[in-house]
Amino acid sequence: MWLSDISDLAGKLRKRGAHRIALQFPEGLKRQAATISTGLIAEGFEVIISGDPCFGACDLALDIVTCGDADVLVHFGHAPVDDREHVIFEPWTVDFDPAVLEKALPLLKQKTIGLVTTVQHAPLIPAMESLLASHGYIVRVADGTGRAPLRGQVLGCSFAAAKSNGTDEILFVGTGVFHPIGIALATKARVIALDPLSGTAQEVSASADALLRRRFAVMEKARGAQHIGIIVSTKSGQQRRALAERLAALSPGAVIITMREVSPDELLNLGFDCYVNTACPRLAYDDQVRFGKPVLSPQEFEILCGVRTWDDYTIDEIS
Repeated sequence: MWLSDISDLAGKLRKRGAHRIALQFPEGLKRQAATISTGLIAEGFEVIISGDPCFGACDLALDIVTCGDADVLVHFGHAPVDDREHVIFEPWTVDFDPAVLEKALPLLKQKTIGLVTTVQHAPLIPAMESLLASHGYIVRVADGTGRAPLRGQVLGCSFAAAKSNGTDEILFVGTGVFHPIGIALATKARVIALDPLSGTAQEVSASADALLRRRFAVMEKARGAQHIGIIVSTKSGQQRRALAERLAALSPGAVIITMREVSPDELLNLGFDCYVNTACPRLAYDDQVRFGKPVLSPQEFEILCGVRTWDDYTIDEIS
């Protein structure tokens, strides 16, 4: 964050009449904490930093504000997933040369494509559209909505922007493969993933099929479980209590468990045969190898309980 950005942020804080400020950073931005806090202190604010792990705008350190230690929480790196009165969301754009999209062109088979990205690259959507259009592509980008308010933005828990553009082929621009795999499962479209920082592109259908095979194995391991823990997150943007209650009603052996951090050690200590995750959907998919017991998505548990068919399998999202 440049000095001019700190000055802009200071202006927003003064408009709110804030004096004591709490700062929260996701893991990839925590090294910016010292510089930004120093800049805000120089602007005359009292600053406190949340040092707890943070994995998104669904994981706000609201307790610092509610207990009176700060007037406002400034959350860096994400767009809001819901409305919060005492929170300022400060974006953190990761720039790249839009010409890198040319690396993905040989893999595209359609001339009409959907375009999606993550919050860090969302400001570059217009430049990406122009680059693709210059190569003869018709580009569809969905407006922001709900948990993903930026145009063309997807989250690991929401693929609405990909589902609403109505195309058979989607270009995802961002790092990692979880988002594009989720898009493929949520839309049934052909998905090309381009990492704009490394310049590598790949089709993800094989990875999506591999994920489904792994999930089927986890479900089989959970079949016949007598004691089932239904995990409910206490984090601000992950609470799905109504869903958990509906799932718990499907099995006489199911009990709701509230947790803030879902860790392998805690699940092991609780001693259930398997768990159903209604917290961050990525826990079941990304972290299963860390857990000693099966951790199912809500949809997978419904399949085991006979209220959903395997043909109706879908990736879990938070609406």
